Amino acid sequence: MQYVLIKYVVSDYITLTKPKIISLLLITALGGLFLASKGVPEWQLVLVVLVAGSLAAGGANAINHFLDRDIDYIMHRTKSRPVAGKRILPRNALIFGVLLNIVAFVVLAVFANPLSAILTLAATLVYVFVYTIGLKRRTPQNIVIGGAAGAFPPLIAWAAVTGNVGLGAIYLFAIVFFWTPPHFWALALMIKEDYSEAGIPMLPVVKGDLETKKSIVLYVVLLLALTLMMLVTREVGLIYGIAAAVLGLGWLYYAVRLLRTEGILKAKSTYLYSLAYLALLFVFIMIDASVTI
Repeated sequence: MQYVLIKYVVSDYITLTKPKIISLLLITALGGLFLASKGVPEWQLVLVVLVAGSLAAGGANAINHFLDRDIDYIMHRTKSRPVAGKRILPRNALIFGVLLNIVAFVVLAVFANPLSAILTLAATLVYVFVYTIGLKRRTPQNIVIGGAAGAFPPLIAWAAVTGNVGLGAIYLFAIVFFWTPPHFWALALMIKEDYSEAGIPMLPVVKGDLETKKSIVLYVVLLLALTLMMLVTREVGLIYGIAAAVLGLGWLYYAVRLLRTEGILKAKSTYLYSLAYLALLFVFIMIDASVTI
């Protein structure tokens, strides 16, 4: 009986970290590691960045559970989360999140370099103070600005390899930054009623479905242009260029189809494609960095 109880408690603490979200962040971090290393990075550094990145992102997500417990309880999608469901005390979630970030900072500072540790802390601060506390409940532009927190992993990875932030790292940051709004708005279209009930001014709630769909198309076009502009830096090559074009045009197809379709029928497929898009783009960044043509 005690074993079963411990199992459920451990499961809830893991849930606090939002593992599915972390997995995508780690793929972008790997892209940064490969690109900065101009090939396959040292496995020790990969381990350090992925472990510390998981801890920091998980800690930030745990703090988010603490801060959003009131609205999580209202929204159907989130009401069963550990804190909102009253299985973990809010104070414990906060302490857990802070401790994970402290450990992540120390790991990077000791085994990588201080800059990567500082950037990791900055990502958490942006997510907690800029997005969750400052913008999420106040403006439909919340995810546009606050989403920058999720763009830090490739920046952190680059810094861990080089000790600085180069042009390639800035492009990787910008790619994730511009990817975030259309990705999140596709999800927001599907759960608009939840956000409305909780009083969260997500774009579909404030501007409606049509304006949200138009914004998705606009951002996908900007993202496509940005990914192709990265070729000018010569940090990436032909493999990346072809992948960026094909994947970007694929997302544009989904976005335009969503715009032209009545209601939100195509929102789910657009959202799922956006997930595959980012993961595959960064996989091709890794391949491009490792292969010479």
